[in-house]
Amino acid sequence: MEPMLNRLCLSLLAVVAFLGLGSPATTAADTQCYELRIYHAAPGKLDDLHQRFRNHTLSLFEKHGIKSKGYWVPIQNAEDPRLFFLLAYPSRAAREASWKAFGDDPAWQAAFKASEANGGLVQKVEQLFLSATDYSPEVQTGTTKARRVFEFRDYTASPGNLGHLNARFRDHTLELFAKHGIQNWGYWNPAAGEPGADNRLVYLVTHASTDAAKASFGAFGQDPRWKTAREASEKAAGGSLTVQGGVKSTFLVATDYSPTR
Repeated sequence: MEPMLNRLCLSLLAVVAFLGLGSPATTAADTQCYELRIYHAAPGKLDDLHQRFRNHTLSLFEKHGIKSKGYWVPIQNAEDPRLFFLLAYPSRAAREASWKAFGDDPAWQAAFKASEANGGLVQKVEQLFLSATDYSPEVQTGTTKARRVFEFRDYTASPGNLGHLNARFRDHTLELFAKHGIQNWGYWNPAAGEPGADNRLVYLVTHASTDAAKASFGAFGQDPRWKTAREASEKAAGGSLTVQGGVKSTFLVATDYSPTR
């Protein structure tokens, strides 16, 4: 009887292992090199810039191994028209090789020249290389049935407190965001050697609308679990985890050519 019981136990263990029920699932670390680019369009040129991306740039990016994750414009975009976009590469070295090939491509050179026949389309470029945090969800491209609003949030940590800020997001904030209808999309710190690598966190979340965002953040701010987590984290850090005015928010909508909408 005992040998039969042992064989039964071993068989059950094998089934559990096969089904992946024996231990929590693990997710491979996201080691990609991300690049956030913000283009400030020249006056009256935003539509021309969209047309160049729509008709030429995205396909040429793909040809040269540059992965487009998303393209967005601010909801309030009149005074300083901007285009935000996020790219990804296997590594920084791969990025440099891809951009060189892209820049040398005769198809790109022709498209660029034709699009700027009546003047340059971009008057300023902001660029930041990013590394995914260890708690960031896998960045998912694709569209949803209902149009959603993206929110780009940019935090500047107080001196020495980026680790505490990341820990609070990892251990508390993401879960509480989800609880209150704030959908986590991606979280990054600037890559090593980049400005802000020791004090900056940027992330994208989504909402059904700006009104929904306001309601969700209101409920989140009043959640007793959030208040407890915030108080404990600030006590451990000796004060606020962000500098005065160190939290900035920009509401975005995806362009019609964005792979994420």
